[in-house]
Amino acid sequence: MDKTGQIEIKITGTKGKFELTPDNYDIRELITVLQNAEDLLFAGAKRERPPITYRVEDGSVKHIIKTSLQAIIGFNALLFQINSKNAIDFLEYQTAKAFESFQDTAIKNNYEFAISTSISGSNSIFINKNTHFLRSEYLWIDAEFYFYGKITNMGGKEKANFHIVTDDMGTILIQTPKEFFYHYEANPLYKNFGIRAIGKQNIETGEIDKSSLRFKEIIDYFPSYDKEYLQTLRNRAKRSWKDVDTDKWLKDLRGGYNA
Repeated sequence: MDKTGQIEIKITGTKGKFELTPDNYDIRELITVLQNAEDLLFAGAKRERPPITYRVEDGSVKHIIKTSLQAIIGFNALLFQINSKNAIDFLEYQTAKAFESFQDTAIKNNYEFAISTSISGSNSIFINKNTHFLRSEYLWIDAEFYFYGKITNMGGKEKANFHIVTDDMGTILIQTPKEFFYHYEANPLYKNFGIRAIGKQNIETGEIDKSSLRFKEIIDYFPSYDKEYLQTLRNRAKRSWKDVDTDKWLKDLRGGYNA
């Protein structure tokens, strides 16, 4: 049994007076489709993903993306869910952004996208200037975040940012004003720090829009055991609890239930 499958992204439209073909399809448009294809299939696990191969065919322009059958089966199920809900709010951030990119291109260039798989009886999605594959804005609110880890890169010629490697979210890029780097005297590279940032978060799923993160503050971070600091916390706790009847407090907390 073949252990690979494929996605077909067919684009129809015109370039001026000419029908869209691989010969007049701009390389920037091609790069965008390939980036989006990876996000459709492997939004959050790109390092561990299987190989993805590609070819382009006539018929206006057909992008054929081939990878593991398991990934294609999963994507086919995803197409079914999108059709059922007629929405993309439930998708992971990167996957939703890929569909939004197709929608934006369809509107700007008057293209039509037909996305399907090689699975028998494949589900399909059609995107054109009249469809609305966009996330609901009300689901994304401003929130504050703290990221802790090792800073591996900072600065930038056009858009300055911090790259911080975290244990739970991998590498996070945080947009940072150039003025901060100009005035910050220490060198935080390859050291552990905390960064306070603001950005967008989905109120239903809790997902963070990583592209929206903006720097607010850098925080000294010492993850090692600090005996003196912990003793200080204990002493504060003792003062807070000195007038509390702990047996009565525990009984009230249990609601009269004796474990």
